[in-house]
Amino acid sequence: MTTKQLVKKITQLIFEKKGSDVKVIELMTVSTIADYFVICSADSDTQVRAIADNIDKSLRDEGMRLWHKEGTTALQWVLLDYVDIVIHVFQKDIRAFYNLEKLWSDAPIEAVEDKPKKVRVVKPKTEKVEAKPKKVSSAKPKAEKAEVKPKKVSAAKTKAEKAEAKPKKVSAAKLKAEKAEVKPKKVTAAKPKTKKAETRGEKG
Repeated sequence: MTTKQLVKKITQLIFEKKGSDVKVIELMTVSTIADYFVICSADSDTQVRAIADNIDKSLRDEGMRLWHKEGTTALQWVLLDYVDIVIHVFQKDIRAFYNLEKLWSDAPIEAVEDKPKKVRVVKPKTEKVEAKPKKVSSAKPKAEKAEVKPKKVSAAKTKAEKAEAKPKKVSAAKLKAEKAEVKPKKVTAAKPKTKKAETRGEKG
């Protein structure tokens, strides 16, 4: 991590504990005390401790050890010395009294503002997809209509069925033959006459 990156990290740690009026003084061109001063204000001694402890702990976790610390008893002005960067955490009235910005006014001074983090809002697309009614393809209703539609019977089949249902015509010759069979046989008159002749013979 470069010195500039470390300065940026420190300012972020200050803003995490609601520090205000953050300024960075670049000392490289005017002094050998340090490369940068980072100055901030706090509203109370409790906030001064919170800012100082947050910086110390976070940088220690990243392997950066604090070289020197001052002011942790009165908590009006706490100094954290990281050799190249020196951090000054002031209560507002003490900062106005010492006025380091005026003391080092010949060095470039940059005011740093807390940039709010952008929160990306993700729309619940999955819920809309679930609520959306399902579309029925046009092919399905056509298939259902095709099933309901009565089957067409060919004209040839209909004629064949009518032909089977239609009673068969019997020819006149056949009817006459059947009547002739049913008609009782007539006994000829010759037979009785023969019997009578025989009777007469017996009598003579």
